Amino acid sequence: MTQNCDFTLAELMIVAASEAWRDNGEVLASGIGIVPRLAVSLAKLTHSPELMMTDSESFLVEDPIPLGPRGDYRPTYSGYMSFDRVFECVWRGNRHAMIGPTQIDRWGQTNLSCVGDYAKPKSMILGVRGLPGNSINHANSFFVPNHGPRVFVSGDVDMVSGVGYNPERWPEDVNRSFMDIRFIVTDLCVMDFRGPDHAIRVRSLHSGVNFDQVQAATGFPLLKAGDMGTTPAPTPEQLAIIRRLDPHNLRGSVIKGNPPGSRAEAA
Repeated sequence: MTQNCDFTLAELMIVAASEAWRDNGEVLASGIGIVPRLAVSLAKLTHSPELMMTDSESFLVEDPIPLGPRGDYRPTYSGYMSFDRVFECVWRGNRHAMIGPTQIDRWGQTNLSCVGDYAKPKSMILGVRGLPGNSINHANSFFVPNHGPRVFVSGDVDMVSGVGYNPERWPEDVNRSFMDIRFIVTDLCVMDFRGPDHAIRVRSLHSGVNFDQVQAATGFPLLKAGDMGTTPAPTPEQLAIIRRLDPHNLRGSVIKGNPPGSRAEAA
């Protein structure tokens, strides 16, 4: 029997992504984009209050700031977090960021720069930004709103903006111990890098999705986690927090058509 789905796919992904910061300890938690931002805010307000969050400017906050126009809302600050202090956290490895790469390959290498030949690309994107330094110094997770082979490419990414577990890309005797890729949250599933030699595994499938669908949308072979199951649905408490933090429903614009959280319901 199919249960009524009173949450959206974006809300399911927010809850799934929030688990990336569980048991991280006191680290600077950075969610880049609408869903990652709401995910880290949910994590801080539920299972991981020790996380450090900023107002995206220069102050630390204990109560995450809602997205969009704030109206009468006034932030409550708990400390100063200047840009140089952010970099101190980055270089010490005391940060976990979730980003949305344009391409990801089987080694976890990521591309934010261009699609096609670097000398004559088909399209330009953001550029590598701070990803080279971030990817070798602290934990990272990925958010992908449209799981498909254009994102999860069959070979290397077109331009390596963020390093991964490909040994051929690392110079001899370079310290790799600080590089740490945790989770990938997509509109189909949740994955990690805990297979043999950091192979990507599917940890959970979103309701109404099967493993063959995920594999068909991925340009390289995937493994099933031994305990692979269904991605947990949001609780009423989690939904209340998400909706308070996103009163203008910006999350509804992340996935085309803002579909329900279960594909069975969508069918």
